Amino acid sequence: MIQNRLKEKFTLCVCLCLISCFTAKALAEERKPHLLIFGDSLSAAYGMDLEQGWAHLVALELSDTLKVTNASISGETSGGGLARLPITLDELKPDIVMLELGANDGLQGLSISSMRDNLEQMIRLMRDKEVTVALVGISLPASYGPRYIDKFRATYTELAEKYQLPFIDFYREEFFLEPDSIQQDGLHPTAKTQGRVKDIVVDFLTSNNLIN
Repeated sequence: MIQNRLKEKFTLCVCLCLISCFTAKALAEERKPHLLIFGDSLSAAYGMDLEQGWAHLVALELSDTLKVTNASISGETSGGGLARLPITLDELKPDIVMLELGANDGLQGLSISSMRDNLEQMIRLMRDKEVTVALVGISLPASYGPRYIDKFRATYTELAEKYQLPFIDFYREEFFLEPDSIQQDGLHPTAKTQGRVKDIVVDFLTSNNLIN
């Protein structure tokens, strides 16, 4: 009889310890800042497995300190992003958003002023919800001409300055000069380059105190 009671007490203690461990782990997960990557094919691992993309690599490297959700969609425009942002914020409730949109607006020759307006609305929406916004700058192929490209690229730096946003430029000339760094479409980094993009992003997040 005594042995049975001792076994019951031991079993109860083990259960309570397991519950405590699981609860502590769950609370630790909840305390992690939540980073949402909200972009297009540059962030959606276009042309490769998702696990090879920089967003997934960032999530792996920072798994102890940061929760990462990648809600990027290949082909997304700034207008499409604006349309789906409200429900995305409500469902995922991120603390930080890396906003990487506009490339497809430029590639399609859409109005830069409309793109700017869409990006600005998204920034304001996230600000209203007390979400930290990090803006990602991008560029276009040289065939679009310097006038259009300069105006396109200036949109990002001007918005970053206006709203005092952490800003990272995804355009890296060295990628286009190194063999096998860009896919055959001349636009998207290869799987080989994703690790370097990951390092750039991690350094950006750290240097701007967006993560501990």
